[in-house]
Amino acid sequence: MRSDPFLIRGSLLISSVLLTWLALPGNFSFWPLLVICLVPLFGLLHDLSSIAKALFSGFVAGIFFYLLQLYWIVPVLQTYGGLGWYLAVPALLLLVCYMSFYPAIFAVGFHLMDSRGPRLMLPFAAASLWVGLDWVRSWMISGFPWMDIGYGLWTQPRLLQIADLVGHHGLTFFIVMINATLFMVVQRSYRNLERAVGVILLACICMPSVWYSVDRWEKVEKLVDAAPVALVGVAQGNVEQTRKWSPEERLRTVKDYVRLSTAATAGQDPSLIVWPETALPFYPRADELLEPVSEFVDFSGTVLLTGAPWFEAEHSRTHHLMRYYNGALLMEPGAGFSFGYFKSHLVPFGEYVPLKKYLPFLAPLVEAAGDFTPGTIDAPLLAGPIKAGILICFESIFPDLGRAWVEAGANLLVNLTNDAWYGKSSAPYQSWAMTVFRSVETRRSLVRSANTGISGFIDPLGQVQRQSGLFVEWAESMEVSLLSTETFFVRTGYRFAPICGAAAVVIIIFSLLRRNGGSDRW
Repeated sequence: MRSDPFLIRGSLLISSVLLTWLALPGNFSFWPLLVICLVPLFGLLHDLSSIAKALFSGFVAGIFFYLLQLYWIVPVLQTYGGLGWYLAVPALLLLVCYMSFYPAIFAVGFHLMDSRGPRLMLPFAAASLWVGLDWVRSWMISGFPWMDIGYGLWTQPRLLQIADLVGHHGLTFFIVMINATLFMVVQRSYRNLERAVGVILLACICMPSVWYSVDRWEKVEKLVDAAPVALVGVAQGNVEQTRKWSPEERLRTVKDYVRLSTAATAGQDPSLIVWPETALPFYPRADELLEPVSEFVDFSGTVLLTGAPWFEAEHSRTHHLMRYYNGALLMEPGAGFSFGYFKSHLVPFGEYVPLKKYLPFLAPLVEAAGDFTPGTIDAPLLAGPIKAGILICFESIFPDLGRAWVEAGANLLVNLTNDAWYGKSSAPYQSWAMTVFRSVETRRSLVRSANTGISGFIDPLGQVQRQSGLFVEWAESMEVSLLSTETFFVRTGYRFAPICGAAAVVIIIFSLLRRNGGSDRW
């Protein structure tokens, strides 16, 4: 009885999608699956006879994978965006199709390198291409680097330490390289010598990385033990998004945060108290609801960092312009607001409408979207010994923003977010997991305050010290280490990922220039 090729290929594709999904945060987080999750996909691409089939297979794999990862966008758009299902579902499908473009391109590149390129270069080439495409996705059309495969290791801090050299992309590189090497080992068309050399090359690359991680763990641990500390308090109000902005609930929200902060700092003298993104559900420049907040700050003698909307007016002879910001504001005892940071990387279709000037028909689709102005990263916000670099909402998934803050002098990263939008989905867990890597990349403690969770404290080694649950009130104070060292990643930025992408392009061009494949390819 002949096997059905379509059924076999479909099984391989779905197997890779499910294994990867099960390995990543927000689902089962069973990270050991990361070392085999791509092997079925590589086997599928190896057996295909044309570039067109590889392109289609990669695109379909991306469709299934990103539907599993991003399903929560539909209820977000329906509940908080005011869109009917007939608009929310197409919006999700449009995003998923765009995201699937990247695995489709990878599939074509892998097929070419496997069928025509130098065999022994395949693991390195596949890993380089994957990382290069991840990097492009992180900035193309504003960027959406959600759930890169390297984030699956977030629960294993001892394996993350190389991120201070090459960022989270380095972990992605090793995961893909291991999968490609295993594919070579199990694939019959590869000769025994090729398999052996592939394993040896993998060991030659991975062993120094393991040694580096072990060595860095010990050295950074000593730095953390010797570093100055500061006491920081965090409040999680658990305010439902549907009632947060209602006029009758705003005072209650403020009182809840004051109550939680008072409990978190009882008998202590913290340098800073952190409230979430838009914890103040009003414009605080001229609102009587600010009074209980000012009274709390003055009475406690503690500096408060809170999220709040902000506006500034610009007047000239020809026009009057109002600029609105998603802000993080510092309030000092007896001085009111002293410093602030305005979110610099806005959420497309959530805080602004891309290309609105040229595509005005988009505006009705996102009536709930704000019209915010992006800010800039300048100097860290000061609170006693703390020099805080601020990441608002999904800014925490962009490594370059955390790097920029540390480069500007920050000795602590603070993430203010409101993940209530996501509901009880996988998204809050995914967002929290990605945030862990910002600590390792920069060697900074990270404090996170989220409206409905997950809030917590992460040390410079990437260890979660404390964390809250979802949709519960939570308030904690903890001493955090204030390191001042600069990592290689902070000094050099995104070098590894674009270099990987360039290397992959060179190998693909070399593969295209070859007239044919063959068993003698080295």
